[in-house]
Amino acid sequence: MTTTSAPTPATPRKSRRAIAITLVVLAALVIGFFVFANLYADWLWFTQLGYQTVLTTQWLARVVMFAVGFLGMAVPVWIAIQLAYRLRPVYARLSSQLDRYQEVVEPLRRLAMWGIPVFFGFFAGFAASAQWETTWLWLNGVKTSATDPQFGLDTGFYLFGMPFYSALLGFVSATLLICLLMTALVAYLYGSVRIGQRELRISKAARIQLAVIAGLYLLVQAVSIWLDRYKTMVEPGDMITGPGFTGVNAVIPGQTILAIAAAIVAVLFFVTAFIGRWRYPLIATGLLVVSAIVLGAVYPWIINTVEVKPNELSLERPYYQRNIDATKIAYGIDGLDKTEFTAETDAEAGQLQQDAQTTASIRIMDPAIISPTIKQLEQYRSYYQFQDPLDVDRYEIDGESQDTVVSVRELNLAELGASATWQNTSVVYTHGYGIVAAKGNARTADGEPVFIERGIPAHGVLSDEGFEPRVYFGEHSPAYSIVGAPEGAPPVELDYPRGTDGASETKYTFDGDGGPRIGDFFTKLIYALKFQSEQILFSDYVNSESQILYDRHPLTRVKKAAPYLELDSDPYPSVVDGRIVWIVDGYTLASTYPYSTTVSLDQAITDSNNTQPRFAIDNINYIRNSVKATVDAYSGEVTLYAWDTEDPVLQTWQKIYPGTVEPISEMSSDLMSHVRYPTDLFKVQRAMLGVYHVDDAASFYQSDNRWATPNDPQDTTRFQPPYYLTMKMPGQVAPTFSMFTTFIPQATGAGARNVLMGYLAVDADAGAEAGVKKDDYGKLRMLVIDADTTIPGPGQVQNTFDANPEVSSFSNLLNQNQSRVLNGNLLTLPVGGGLLYVQPVFVQSSGGTQLPILQKILVSFGNKVAFEDTLNEGLDALFGGDSGAEGGDAGVEPTEPTEPTEPTDPTQPTEPTGSEYQQALQAAQQAMIDRQTALEAGDWAAYGEADKRLTDAVTKLLELEAAQEG
Repeated sequence: MTTTSAPTPATPRKSRRAIAITLVVLAALVIGFFVFANLYADWLWFTQLGYQTVLTTQWLARVVMFAVGFLGMAVPVWIAIQLAYRLRPVYARLSSQLDRYQEVVEPLRRLAMWGIPVFFGFFAGFAASAQWETTWLWLNGVKTSATDPQFGLDTGFYLFGMPFYSALLGFVSATLLICLLMTALVAYLYGSVRIGQRELRISKAARIQLAVIAGLYLLVQAVSIWLDRYKTMVEPGDMITGPGFTGVNAVIPGQTILAIAAAIVAVLFFVTAFIGRWRYPLIATGLLVVSAIVLGAVYPWIINTVEVKPNELSLERPYYQRNIDATKIAYGIDGLDKTEFTAETDAEAGQLQQDAQTTASIRIMDPAIISPTIKQLEQYRSYYQFQDPLDVDRYEIDGESQDTVVSVRELNLAELGASATWQNTSVVYTHGYGIVAAKGNARTADGEPVFIERGIPAHGVLSDEGFEPRVYFGEHSPAYSIVGAPEGAPPVELDYPRGTDGASETKYTFDGDGGPRIGDFFTKLIYALKFQSEQILFSDYVNSESQILYDRHPLTRVKKAAPYLELDSDPYPSVVDGRIVWIVDGYTLASTYPYSTTVSLDQAITDSNNTQPRFAIDNINYIRNSVKATVDAYSGEVTLYAWDTEDPVLQTWQKIYPGTVEPISEMSSDLMSHVRYPTDLFKVQRAMLGVYHVDDAASFYQSDNRWATPNDPQDTTRFQPPYYLTMKMPGQVAPTFSMFTTFIPQATGAGARNVLMGYLAVDADAGAEAGVKKDDYGKLRMLVIDADTTIPGPGQVQNTFDANPEVSSFSNLLNQNQSRVLNGNLLTLPVGGGLLYVQPVFVQSSGGTQLPILQKILVSFGNKVAFEDTLNEGLDALFGGDSGAEGGDAGVEPTEPTEPTEPTDPTQPTEPTGSEYQQALQAAQQAMIDRQTALEAGDWAAYGEADKRLTDAVTKLLELEAAQEG
């Protein structure tokens, strides 16, 4: 009887494998689409901005460098493995241990022979891709007009060539080292290299391969050591950056000898490949190591100990001078104009007559203090905010330049609370409105700022000329906003909280070109993924004409358009040619300028106004303010202007990104009038001038005249910031918009003295001629204060102010009345033949509404101190009853200090009289107070009721004023 066995049931293994493969493929597709979405969104953003070549250049460069790095590593490693395997001895007798190794390795041999090169290739590719900028700088590097004093090479070699050669040699060394290790490993596994019975046997093929690779490696090291000679030009030493006597006479010659020796040892390895004698190259390698120790450490130590230290100044003098000269050029301080200054300390009547224009421009409105005042007077709604601290600018009013403190009115969506829905934060609240500008040198009788531009709708001297007040791009703009609508569609964006015909608000529709268009489904999907927001995909507010605005911070936009620039920490808004624009200063940096001393950007720029600066590159030894950039606050348009056309770093980047930087001739006269000398550059220069204000090597070596930046009297843990001010330095014909700082002796502990040693100012005014910089723009002027005259420093002056009985009595009295005294910026001015200190004193409530108002002015000259209600009175009190000049607050009769209260309607430049008007005024004031109280308590019902009362009161005030004007 024949039986048939039952069929074996199918195992689920194949189906599970198919499912796993399917899931992997789907996951790869999803990840790939997310990557594509991000890249495509970048493409849309750069294309809309007009800088797509910046993106494509980066993409192309990274891809090319990845391919070069991948192939440059993978191909040699693959060849090394293949040769070592194919040239293995066929009938080699292997040990039992090697047999076991081969049994493990053999099943994976094919995979390993391809996988290992690919593995190292990917790492090398990514590493090379990260070095694309170094490579492109080398390919496009320009020559400079300077050479180094040691080798006579163009400084362009150090800026562009040396970093590339160093990276290239490091890459080749790593490749050869990996090839050597892979060759040795394969040769050992397959019997080409055998170790046993105290004997090392190497087959001829393996010997040739190992010796050639080792020779190539040593040859690369020889070139690397030769390059190290040039690297000494940027290496810091005990006193200077760059080689001194020991470096020039011991280190560099020693490196030359070592480079030649390494090349000879490499040749010995090549010879060994053919004659088979390992003894000579191995002995030579040992001697090379010993020589490196002797020539690299022992010999320089002997020279330094025996010859240099006993005769240091005489031997090091020329090298110190090299460092001084190179550092001054690299930081742009070589044109410093120094003046010996014997300061007057006696104050007499009429002494300020020659400085009347300077005293009239002294800023008494501290931009670091009055931001809360601006907020209370100009905020209108809690969803608006202002910069803190405010920015400093200047405008021409009635033919005269007026220093101002300014800020744009930006959104603060964090204050929307429960109303912060997607629709509100992305579609309704899309932009800020208007710019607020107040005179820096003036005050009202109540101690408040004197505005030249304010209000919603905006009005003032700027509005009289007409400008676009809407701020879609700013320092506090929402992460993204969706704007735009078909013609005739009802507007949905909140323009400002005031309307006509009884409406409480005005709506608006963006009509510019500020972001990528997202009218089609695919683009909406791309941005829904980018911002993880499905509302973008499904909202009816996203229409065929919609644009999405994002990356809206001025620094972010400029950084993406010009990624090679380091940007100044303080972009500032200005009304230029009928638009609010952000003006941004861009720097080109380097860390390989020969003989120039290195500085930490973080340490140099940190002060009481900028406590946490962040920089991609910290340690530098070369800086130029090479680019001025503007960002249109309405459209987000970025325009770059070549400000320093002689900068070789900028010239090189312009070759890499052609057509992205406009010539300076394209800058309008209005823009030129608002350009200023950048703050961060001045801070770096003052950090260097603390040491490098000296001109000769002897003074530099003795270090007996080193200076430091004084700490801010209001924040004694950080430096005092430099200040912008219209002033006249000794020797100048007329006052000009400038920036200044002071210096005290560099000392700590008991030996520290807070007395002035130097005073530095820079001409910050670029002029008002289209496309032409004023001749003196950027001119550094230093007053070197005579050592026989003791002038107190800022810390000492502040201590004198605080200890003054009248000042302390004033402070104590106000503190008892639940008020707080705030000392403003302590300004130092060279007037009257000496140095005048001016400090505004503000008072604000210690609780509730924060509204700092100017109450007093402190002034000091020599050993005299005055404490008066106005600057004008203070100067007269200081200089014998009549200073001979006036402050900007001349003619103001301050009211008696009272508990600060919130203002009413700041849109009105003047206030009509009348009981009905006063009643409406009081109603608005009370409504503002009630609204603020409700906001702090989170009582939204009360907030809405108070807000309505405020709107009604403001409307009533407008009607009354219109009736009076009629």
